[in-house]
Amino acid sequence: MTGPAPVRAERVTFHSAGQVLVGALHRPAGRGPWPAVVVSGSWTTVKEQMAAVYARRLAEAGLLALAFDFTGFGESGGHPRQLESPARKIHDIHSAVTFLARHDRVAPGRVGALGICAGAGYTAVNAADDPRVRALALVAPWLHDAGLVREIYGGEEGVRRRAEAGRDARERYERGEAMRYVPAVSVTDPEAAMHGPFDYYLDEKRGAVPAWENRFAVMSWPEWLAFDPHPSAPRIAAPTVMVHSRDGALPQGAERFHAALGGSKRLVWTEGTQFDFYDRDATVAEAAGIAARHFTEALA
Repeated sequence: MTGPAPVRAERVTFHSAGQVLVGALHRPAGRGPWPAVVVSGSWTTVKEQMAAVYARRLAEAGLLALAFDFTGFGESGGHPRQLESPARKIHDIHSAVTFLARHDRVAPGRVGALGICAGAGYTAVNAADDPRVRALALVAPWLHDAGLVREIYGGEEGVRRRAEAGRDARERYERGEAMRYVPAVSVTDPEAAMHGPFDYYLDEKRGAVPAWENRFAVMSWPEWLAFDPHPSAPRIAAPTVMVHSRDGALPQGAERFHAALGGSKRLVWTEGTQFDFYDRDATVAEAAGIAARHFTEALA
């Protein structure tokens, strides 16, 4: 038996709205040109986390795959830092598609996009308005709407409190005061963006990589809470595969989004918790394998 084809990761840079973004381009064995995929991870994350895991798997399957740091995160430029701005991230994904579409090792017209967790929502919104994205894969997709936001964040009062804190933080920042941050993840601080035993982010053997900063810009709240990718679904023409679990986050959002998709579509239910999709070998192998086969066929 032979193992996966060797993969080489190359540091690359490209521009988005005047900022220099840094990525890791995972190349399959051989000379190409190859079909290519932009890979986007969950909110607050950097390219070395789940995006790199999936990019490597896709490259092993013969696809050129780009994981990158969004504006204000990791090695990429831009301020404010650790700002979870859906609009800014969607624009960055668009810029990443531009980078791949112009790359001399990318087969012309054969670019796809894969989003994991919150990255799925951002990736989907870009795909709805970007005909260069010829195939789409959404893994463990976090696809909330106003109703789910209220369920997740403590009802109307919880949403109002976070939104007000975010607006206040932005006003202070625009007056020249320091950015206000809270932990991205904490088991003790209820003000954290994710409050609870989210082991993936706090385990150095998993998501707590040196490149990731455990900070969340408080001014992120209003835009994040108002973000709703669902209206984009009917406009997505690219063939789409969604991979999720009933034990993952917001399976009801995935079902609703899938039902509204306007083009060729498939929803595959597998096993695993939300964080299993980020780095657990068996869960990732299944999800990445489904995505790789989808891209190989759709981008042929």
